[in-house]
Amino acid sequence: MHEDAKGEQRPAEPGAAAPGGVDREFLSLEREMTVLLRRARASQAEMAREVHPELESSAYGLLVRLDECGSQRATALAAYIGVGKATMSRQLRALEELGLVAREPDPADGRAWLIALTDDGRRRVGKVRDARRGRYVRQLDHWDRREVAELARLLHELNGVMEKHEN
Repeated sequence: MHEDAKGEQRPAEPGAAAPGGVDREFLSLEREMTVLLRRARASQAEMAREVHPELESSAYGLLVRLDECGSQRATALAAYIGVGKATMSRQLRALEELGLVAREPDPADGRAWLIALTDDGRRRVGKVRDARRGRYVRQLDHWDRREVAELARLLHELNGVMEKHEN
């Protein structure tokens, strides 16, 4: 919003520069993304504790990836999550000790290992994901389904752009 010549509040024109020369839309985007990411981190920590009380919040994303895509090499998981080999190794070791993942030989390369969810890991992640989806349904129940679909599409596009720029 900005004040016009008569002192009335009107929405800023798209592309209008805010103080500092940045488009107002990008300032608004940055503010909303900051809030969203802060809430997402807190929510991820909560979901991780629901899977297992000793689980690190960052490991929840690994479990979800394994649930969605099946067995993967540790290097592929590290690249997807955006962490180094040492961090990935530490997280996988902790997940193994908790009984949530297991290593299995890679049939394509006898020297490599695949990481897979255990039955307990799959059950626990599924239970938490179902609860999370139920929460989204309740929170967005008043939204038109096309708006929900559009939000999912835009977030998917944003994730794709961000993944390209990380590599």
